[in-house]
Amino acid sequence: MSIDKLFYPKAVAVCGSVSAGKLGAVLIERLIAGNFKKVYAINPKGKGYMETEGYCSFKDAPADIDMAVIAAPASAVCGILDDAGNAGVRAAVIISSGFSEAGYAELEQEVIAVCKKHGIRFIGPNCAGMVNTSCCLLATLEAAPSPGRISIISQSGAIGGMLMAASAAGSLGIGKFVSYGNGADLNATELLKYLADDNDTSAIAMYLENINDGRSFMEALSYATSKKPVLIIKSGRSEGGKRAAMSHTGSMAGADAVYDAAFSKCGAVRVESLEEMLDVCGAIDSVKQLEGRRVAIVTNSGGPGVLTTDRCEKVGLLTPPPSEALRAKLKELLPPHAGLANPFDITVEGTAEQYGKVIEAVLLEYDAAIVIDIGTPYLKALPVATSVADAAKKCGKPVLADFRVGVDIDAAVCHLNENGVPVLPSSERAADVLANMAKFNKASGKICFDFEEKHIDKDFLLEYESMRLFSDAGICMPRAVFAKTADEAVLAAEQIGYPVCVKIVSPKIIHKSDVGGVKLNIRDEKGVRDAFDALYEIGREKDFCGVIVVEMLNKGVEVIMGMTRDPQFGPVVAFGLGGIYTEALKDIAIRVAPLSKAEALDIISSVKAYKLLKGVRGEAPCDIEALAEMLVKLSELPFVYPDISEIDLNPVFAHKTGAVAADARIILKK
Repeated sequence: MSIDKLFYPKAVAVCGSVSAGKLGAVLIERLIAGNFKKVYAINPKGKGYMETEGYCSFKDAPADIDMAVIAAPASAVCGILDDAGNAGVRAAVIISSGFSEAGYAELEQEVIAVCKKHGIRFIGPNCAGMVNTSCCLLATLEAAPSPGRISIISQSGAIGGMLMAASAAGSLGIGKFVSYGNGADLNATELLKYLADDNDTSAIAMYLENINDGRSFMEALSYATSKKPVLIIKSGRSEGGKRAAMSHTGSMAGADAVYDAAFSKCGAVRVESLEEMLDVCGAIDSVKQLEGRRVAIVTNSGGPGVLTTDRCEKVGLLTPPPSEALRAKLKELLPPHAGLANPFDITVEGTAEQYGKVIEAVLLEYDAAIVIDIGTPYLKALPVATSVADAAKKCGKPVLADFRVGVDIDAAVCHLNENGVPVLPSSERAADVLANMAKFNKASGKICFDFEEKHIDKDFLLEYESMRLFSDAGICMPRAVFAKTADEAVLAAEQIGYPVCVKIVSPKIIHKSDVGGVKLNIRDEKGVRDAFDALYEIGREKDFCGVIVVEMLNKGVEVIMGMTRDPQFGPVVAFGLGGIYTEALKDIAIRVAPLSKAEALDIISSVKAYKLLKGVRGEAPCDIEALAEMLVKLSELPFVYPDISEIDLNPVFAHKTGAVAADARIILKK
């Protein structure tokens, strides 16, 4: 059922006590102050408040009520919803607390059941309400925001309230605000889908604490970012959600890194703080989307210009010097002692006219500009601000400003903000904003998780069985033969050709090297028999099954590839430095599976070991294309085989041509 009635109700009923100071009274005050036209009060006494008429029940109230805003005791909520549903109300905002967040999950389930019976869609319980400035709907206890086109979804009422307060102070325009609290019905996923298609929303800002169905959320997020920018704060960067894992991959795939990977895969940008979110939202609301990373820094002071350049480079922006043609043009505009290398330092003598002309000139060549004006207490800043704003309008590219000091500095800052040039507290923060804007990636709108499934009818896979499965999937494995006896091991070695490697096979020995379970460079029959006997002694009380005789591989750069299942997002893939240094150095990157070829190349290039793969000190580069193809195939396996819990390929030897997995492990779901 559509949730339009939640955002665009014809009439609203506030349910709860309207005595002075009670939440019902405060909500009515908010709705009236916001100029919403039809507000009613419903409470057992039928008491009205201010100019609002009061009724004892919905059946006695006017028939045009679309939405109930409930601020009554938790025990009364189900009765109110049943009364409202019988009267045809199909939307509710449940402010009341005292449900699952307080240990009363059964009561919350009763609320869900009543709403399903009547077809009521709701936010909450335990929420701070909602706002739609386009229809003057202020159904919240939070401050009234300034109208705008940024819409906010917040799991926390308090965090949402801080964003609303910032908007009320004039630094951010809000279109819609929803605090969904416990998310018993409408949650982040459904609200994302709605706001993605909302014509009154130009960008979406989210505060999240947790996600229950990560794959559904990713589909909604990918769809939303195909339409407009999405900015996310996700709390809980600590490793509180550790998984009990048996593999290298599982032990290193931190919960927070998976959220980063999921957001990035879907084209959303994650920010660290409310301050950063406000900065970016303010810029999105004012300027066009950034089309590239080349930034010009226009300043009248050398020091701030250099600091800004340093910040740009740190956050991934480019500050290249100008072309000779641009340099020649700037020489005509500025005095001989001006700096023309980017930062473009027009010096303390720079005029308002020079600011405007320099901005127009540099934005023919750069994607955005950061303009710094450090004035003096006795000079006016407004003329410079006017010139900067006019130039920004002509160019149609993002211009951010850092203006400080001046006899009329407040008027100058106000003029810039009102004319589409956001003023940041520092030029370094302006660089951060542009860096985040550059990260916005218009997603395709659809993520495919559909594969033809096959099931593994076993409780566990031994290594040689895992190797066979990988080989069938097109992942390059060494020649290998499983042997139950020393005689079989000798025959296998002769079949493969010396030298060989002999590895123990036991379901109770996961990390073979830790127990001496790998014998390398065996060159004759005696060596094979000795290796078999030694491995038998190691595994005789650990369900020894035999050995694998494997061809010795030419060493290359050692990397690890793996997969584990995240509780929220399902299969995730890890890639990084492999071999014995994997857990010690933890040079690992995480992505949400499945991977495209482009995503596989991206994860490979994101780790420090990439420099080794590209070749150092005259060494030939490795076959990165082969690694990427192997990663893509690995990332699809958990969807083809849903019984797989974790995968380790460690090490994988990357060679000049091709790549081969030297060690393979699959852990099945228990």
